Amino acid sequence: MLCQWSSFSLWCLVEKVIRAELPLRIDGQQEQSDRSEEATPERLRQRLEMGGNKDGGQLADGQRFAVLSYEQVSKLDAVMEEVMPIHGRGNFPTLEVRLKDLVRVVRGKLESEQSVQVRDIRLNGGAASHVLAPEASTYNDLDLIFAVDLSNQRNFDKVKTAVLDSLLDFLPEGVVKKRISTCSLKEAYVHKMVKVTNGDRWSLISLSNNRGRNIELKFVDTMRRQFEFSVDSFQIILDSLLLFYGCSQMAMSENFYPTVVAESVYGDFQEALYHLHKKLIATRNPEEIRGGGLLKYCNLLVRDYKPARPEKIKHLERYMCSRFFIDFGDINQQRSKLESYLANHFMGEEQNKYEYLLVLHRVVDESTVCLMGHERRQSLALIEELACRTYYFEHQAKDLFQPHPHIVFGGGFFFTPYAPYPCSCSWMPCT
Repeated sequence: MLCQWSSFSLWCLVEKVIRAELPLRIDGQQEQSDRSEEATPERLRQRLEMGGNKDGGQLADGQRFAVLSYEQVSKLDAVMEEVMPIHGRGNFPTLEVRLKDLVRVVRGKLESEQSVQVRDIRLNGGAASHVLAPEASTYNDLDLIFAVDLSNQRNFDKVKTAVLDSLLDFLPEGVVKKRISTCSLKEAYVHKMVKVTNGDRWSLISLSNNRGRNIELKFVDTMRRQFEFSVDSFQIILDSLLLFYGCSQMAMSENFYPTVVAESVYGDFQEALYHLHKKLIATRNPEEIRGGGLLKYCNLLVRDYKPARPEKIKHLERYMCSRFFIDFGDINQQRSKLESYLANHFMGEEQNKYEYLLVLHRVVDESTVCLMGHERRQSLALIEELACRTYYFEHQAKDLFQPHPHIVFGGGFFFTPYAPYPCSCSWMPCT
């Protein structure tokens, strides 16, 4: 059986090499070449100082990929096996779904019922960083990327139909499924839907979770910018793991596990992994990111990340602020974006939320150069208002069982109530 699995594992890896031009590595070890030498911290520091590419040209495709170790595959397996609740609105029940089952059902619906071929499936974002990080790290959304053909409007509709039909399969027994329309499922379980056809072609369907850990299914044909910072640029290709789930009858062990390949769309996998391990902030061309990456950047600062190149960070901050206020020029758009980001990324973290708003206020105050004076003051006032509200609710929770909370909100103002106390003066009466 072990010999059969070795052939199976090698076949999976060779298939990836052919399809994606991956570097061929055996038993999870890196090739003994200059690339393995560059993985040391000293070499990486030199490359950071030189801009990340010692030759000054484009990085080779092989530097974008790496094979996961057994410990990383085990963490990935735990993510795929975790039961995630998809909360329904109204009378719709909560769906208890394992990620690997959801992926399998959605892929089956796309290929067998909708005739949409899935090229590969990837785990992206915070969950992928969690798998690769040496320490246990928290993550919010579970981001899955399905590479599909979206060259026509009909395929966008097929993708939506496949996802909604998949939710029917996870409804509890006893539910009359024939009476439930796809429109009802969308209203009950979909947090948001996005479709992009201008330049890029991709679609996003986010499934609701009341704790802020939404399952985000992204169907991508073309997307020019797939990351904000190097630490969130990792994409783990799940095809070999899904094939393992379908074929293997033995449990995963240190001597028996699938070959899983990860890619950093930042460009250099080892450099991005070094940033993740050392909690460093690095990006390229932030003006290409919708919103400039400003909100994510401030989030990383609050999580104790440091700029990889401190001497360049003020320059990058100006680009981030400029792109953010270009994309969200209206104060109402800014409010909506900020409130949505806080709700999705700081669920139950009132103290971190308050510190985040203070950091955001500082960055906007110091690095915004594209706004007129009154617009700048308006945006800063919005951040101050959100910070005061967060501070109030944080202390309200602490003072819940005290008879006289020291901060009160009313009429749009925050104030401290006056509490009279007996005077101890004996030589002169106090009024």
